[in-house]
Amino acid sequence: MGIPIVEGRSFLASDEGGDLVVLVNETMAATFWPGTSPLGRRVKPGFGELPWLTIVGVVKDVKQGGVDKKTGTELYFHTEQVGRALRFADRNMSVILRTDVPVSALASSIQRVVAATDASLPIIDLRAMDEVFSQAIGRPRLLARLLLGFAILALLMAAIGTYGVLAYVVAERRREIGIRMALGAARARVLSMVLRQGLGLTLAGLVVGLAGALAVNRLAATLFFGVEPADPATYAAVAVFICLVGLVACYAPARRATRVDPIVVLRQE
Repeated sequence: MGIPIVEGRSFLASDEGGDLVVLVNETMAATFWPGTSPLGRRVKPGFGELPWLTIVGVVKDVKQGGVDKKTGTELYFHTEQVGRALRFADRNMSVILRTDVPVSALASSIQRVVAATDASLPIIDLRAMDEVFSQAIGRPRLLARLLLGFAILALLMAAIGTYGVLAYVVAERRREIGIRMALGAARARVLSMVLRQGLGLTLAGLVVGLAGALAVNRLAATLFFGVEPADPATYAAVAVFICLVGLVACYAPARRATRVDPIVVLRQE
């Protein structure tokens, strides 16, 4: 399966007739032997009449229960030792083949080999690993797509609302802009003032919004895997997008107001 060995060794062919050995995952090593090496320690599983086994390696954690589930403590047994020395065997077994040949082309060959070993053994659920993985992440992927759709909709609504409010606020200040222009204020100075004040309001809203998002990130953590709910890149991208919307919302009406003759603006008002 390509699971990395992070400490010690994996199973060897010589283990078949040697001492009883076992591998543990990182979670189990950290749970029962924190800060020390579990190699050489002995464990006795609590199910069946299993004897003591010696730990010879630590493997990286694997999401056995699902990609969105917390990894538990796990033991890896040697297949031949389980069947011969431990007198323990599962009622079913998953066999993995590494090959470049499609599953459909291998099905008949696999059935023929198994039948030659024991004709009563059934082959159930022959699938490619890509299919197994796709099924495992089906629910999280659906949730992610739904949340992505709602997030995009919410971002668009926030952008429209930000643009509308700021554009209205700037438009309401046309008379003030006209007076400033009539008194000799430079167009660039007036634009700078309007943009600075508008972006100040935008940044204040962003601070409140980001604080609220960080407050509920624990809920998001239960719905995602492989992505941190407090992802800096996502927060930065949203903040930049909203700032650009606020900039356009302030600049467009302010630019129009500064291009109109101040006398015309004052008469209209």
